[in-house]
Amino acid sequence: MAQTSLVQVRLDEPFKREVDTLFADLGLDTPTAIRMFLKQAVKRHGLPFEVTQIAPNAETRAAIEEVREMKRNPHLYKGFKSVDALFEDLDDGE
Repeated sequence: MAQTSLVQVRLDEPFKREVDTLFADLGLDTPTAIRMFLKQAVKRHGLPFEVTQIAPNAETRAAIEEVREMKRNPHLYKGFKSVDALFEDLDDGE
């Protein structure tokens, strides 16, 4: 039998319980799932899944750009001292 090494991973308890529950639902224990991940990483010479940033949708990108534009042109920004003042302004616009 091949010599083995110990690999330790620190997880906070709530997350570990979540991980253990997930893998148990899949019929695995956490160490087996980790070994599967590592074997696939070696087989693929990299991570066994795509690593990307979550890209915002078109509506969110437009909102982000709107805020950036407001920062560049402060006269476009209409500030309010309270939520009530905001709603009064919205009601006046009807």
